[in-house]
Amino acid sequence: MTSSDKIINWKKYFVLCSVILSGITLLAVYTRVWVLTAIPIGFLFGFFLKKGELCGSSAFSEVIMMKDRSKVFGLWIAIVVSMVGFAVLDITGFIILNPKPFLWLNYVVGGLLFGTGIVMAGGCVSGCLYKSASGNINSMAGLLGIPLGIALVEHGPFKGFQDYMKGFVLKSETGGPITLSSLTGLPFWALACIFGLLTLVFLVFKRKQSEKTYEVTSIDGGRFRKVITRPWKPWQSGLAIGILAIFAYMSSAAVGRNYPLGVTHGVLHLQLLLTDRPLKFIWSKKPAAPSISVEKEQNIDKVLSDIKPLPKPAPGKKVNVWLMLLVSGLLVGAWVSAKLSGKINFLPRPPGQTVTAFFGGILLGTGAAFATGCVIGNILSGWALMSVGMFVFGAVTILTNWAATYIYLMGGTISDFFES
Repeated sequence: MTSSDKIINWKKYFVLCSVILSGITLLAVYTRVWVLTAIPIGFLFGFFLKKGELCGSSAFSEVIMMKDRSKVFGLWIAIVVSMVGFAVLDITGFIILNPKPFLWLNYVVGGLLFGTGIVMAGGCVSGCLYKSASGNINSMAGLLGIPLGIALVEHGPFKGFQDYMKGFVLKSETGGPITLSSLTGLPFWALACIFGLLTLVFLVFKRKQSEKTYEVTSIDGGRFRKVITRPWKPWQSGLAIGILAIFAYMSSAAVGRNYPLGVTHGVLHLQLLLTDRPLKFIWSKKPAAPSISVEKEQNIDKVLSDIKPLPKPAPGKKVNVWLMLLVSGLLVGAWVSAKLSGKINFLPRPPGQTVTAFFGGILLGTGAAFATGCVIGNILSGWALMSVGMFVFGAVTILTNWAATYIYLMGGTISDFFES
């Protein structure tokens, strides 16, 4: 295949994907079936994750393995950009901020399991998703284990323990979730501006401190082809994901979910779609109950009291269509990104690694379910909403990840880790 053929090939992919995603978006706007917007958002999310290889597991592990903080910084950029965007949406009334409650025991126990599992599986939930789409055998094994781990908590033997831990909840003085705003007394938008300005100052300082520049390689097809087909720096992916998270929040709120990006339960719900019946599909807001007068309400109650109750239908497990479409779109977007970059490789792995990845997936799925989310839902989205509980989960996850990385990947011991 000649160079010109390759250019035509990537252009065809770009045009086809653009037409399909634009068509779905226009259909959602025309029909007001907003759940359809999860498809282009998921596609772009997977595309951006793959472009920067922005996996939470590798981001944390590479800090101690390679002394490389670029992916952690890319994740931070995504958080800050999301945070500023959420502040704008909150002020303009497009969303109602919905930080998670401070379930401290859930976040500690979940963080310990999750931080260990992501090292064994070779990726967090989103990492296993986008890596599987590009042919990573170990990530596929981890992805098979993830919904099993989540199901153990959501519908299995660990559900009672999960419910027990949820009793250990800390609340703010007003009875709501504990956030940086409730602790400091500063409004969300003011704190978002502070984090944004501090990050911007840091960027300017680092740029002045290092005069290193990156040359743009001259390639056929120009700069735009480079953007579409070449890998991105982590901060570039982080910037794109942060902007995307703003639209994701509006899309999610439009269908009644009212939370930013998250993938953990989307993976479980896709597994339930394949294996369980009956299911209760959640895909739109519940209609507001009509207001009626007291007299009409009494008449209705009288009529209903004379009617024999119908047998209740068998309760089905709830599955969120928005989350399932998001995760499905993520897989397709990551595959297209890998295809355009020529990075789809089904490489054989040692059987022991693959088995470990599978059980690591179960472990991280269990941890994510205990903690009610993963790197995307709890750190990217949770930190952007300034939930103190999510900061606790993030700290426990990162420290556990470092310990597991040092022991499992670097061959150290527990005593060596604490001494270092």
